[in-house]
Parts: sequence; C-alpha cells; structure tokens
Amino acid sequence: MKEDKKFYEALKKKAVGFTVDEISEEYSSGEDGSLVLVKRKVNSKYYPPDTTAIKNVLELNDGQNLTEEELQQEKDRLLTELAKITERKG
Repeated sequence: MKEDKKFYEALKKKAVGFTVDEISEEYSSGEDGSLVLVKRKVNSKYYPPDTTAIKNVLELNDGQNLTEEELQQEKDRLLTELAKITERKG
C-alpha cells in the first residue's frame, strides 16, 4: 500500500504541473590526471499539468469530494505556483 500512495502522489504531481532543476556539468582533466569541474549550469524546467494525469486522478478519487478547506488550500497553492512562474518569466 505504501508504494501505491507513492505512485498516486507522483500522478497528482504530474496532474498539477511541477518544476525541476536540471544540472549540467562539464569536467576536464587536471595536471595530475584528476577530473576538474570546468562548467556547471542549472536550468529550471517547468512541466505543465497533464490532462491524462488529471483524468486519472479524478477517476481514482471516484466520488471522493474535497472539503471547502481542501479546495481553498489547493486554490492558494496553485495561485502561488502561477505567481512564481509569472515572476520567472517577467
């Protein structure tokens, strides 16, 4: 059951969209033959909400309704995420 919850949480994450940092590193050989970090680049990549994942989450909930408080929390979370994305683009 613990693994089921892990998969469900990953599906929910995909359903609402998420951001990950992708790290690229470039190394060169040093004078003593050791590897030396020459360049490191960090890119943030946004994965938008996936409609198939949304559909699957809704089907898995099968009639389970969110409370008003849960809906408000989710709304606030999504608005905060949207503000962060808008700020990065602006």
